[in-house]
Amino acid sequence: MRVHAYAAPAAGQPLVPTTIERRDVGSHDVLIEIQYAGICHSDIHTVNGDWGSQPFPVVPGHEIVGIVAEVGADVTRHKVGDRVGVGCLVNSCGQCINCRNGDEQYCTDGVVPTYAGVDRDGTTTQGGYSTHVVVDADYVLSVPKSLDPAAAAPLMCAGITTYAPLRRWGAGPGKKVAIVGLGGLGHMAVKIAHALGAEVTVLSQSLKKQEDGLRLGADAYYATSDPRTFEQLAGRFDLIINTVSAAIDLNAYLGLLAVDGSLVNVGAPAEPLSLNVMSLIGGRRNFAGSMIGGIALTQEMLDFCADHGIGSEIEVIPADRINQAYERVLASDVRYRFVIDTATLN
Repeated sequence: MRVHAYAAPAAGQPLVPTTIERRDVGSHDVLIEIQYAGICHSDIHTVNGDWGSQPFPVVPGHEIVGIVAEVGADVTRHKVGDRVGVGCLVNSCGQCINCRNGDEQYCTDGVVPTYAGVDRDGTTTQGGYSTHVVVDADYVLSVPKSLDPAAAAPLMCAGITTYAPLRRWGAGPGKKVAIVGLGGLGHMAVKIAHALGAEVTVLSQSLKKQEDGLRLGADAYYATSDPRTFEQLAGRFDLIINTVSAAIDLNAYLGLLAVDGSLVNVGAPAEPLSLNVMSLIGGRRNFAGSMIGGIALTQEMLDFCADHGIGSEIEVIPADRINQAYERVLASDVRYRFVIDTATLN
């Protein structure tokens, strides 16, 4: 099945319209007619070669929402007409301890990413900047009807990337949580942490998004460009989620944690970060990383967002504005996630 798509032909090159081949629907597969595909900063890192060589041409996109168009004979969880989603992974071994524990994203045999990976048939996976995709049914998520489909698309990555550490590190009533950065990830972290019942503070370089942050659910908002912020908030937080994909002074942020507090990195800067280990030892503090979530946790997140009326703040664009959107993401000129209307690919 040949379908329309937008692909990056080489590292650092603009995306161009093309057609790609999708595999036949197998007995355990689902064919999805894609309605919306979010643009993630990871897409841009991949296209620009920031994370190493890629199997170009690459069709990015791992924030996918669409309608089931066909199911294989053995599929029971989804039926034609269902609204479904696909996130950052489309397969894993299913047998290792991490897969058995519901942490497919940490598959020891290597997870199959939604794009730029090697699929089970040996072909390169191609993502959601396309009109259709075929995915193993076990990696297809149910999107609750109460969620706006366009606003739900970024939940497949930005939503679960922030929900997973907030849940694991116990954000909730009585907990003081700080979110570093108010971008595509950060704004979701604020919404989710607020809905979980935590006291939420945004730490951003400036105060230009303060009104947005408070509207989205933050209780307080501070500028990290002001050195008084780090003095005033020293030892305050139980949990800090760092969402920015750029270098930060880890030691300064670790100083904001209470005893036994945790700083969790979900942003993925291209350059290494460094810290003084005394920043950890001095307060029995923790520094950790977190990467999306397994299929069960992602479904939990979608249901949680539906129950609390949470969607991403989005700007819907036609496909011919993808390259412009990339430039605007890099310039921090989006509030807060671009979503492609894939009907414009035809």
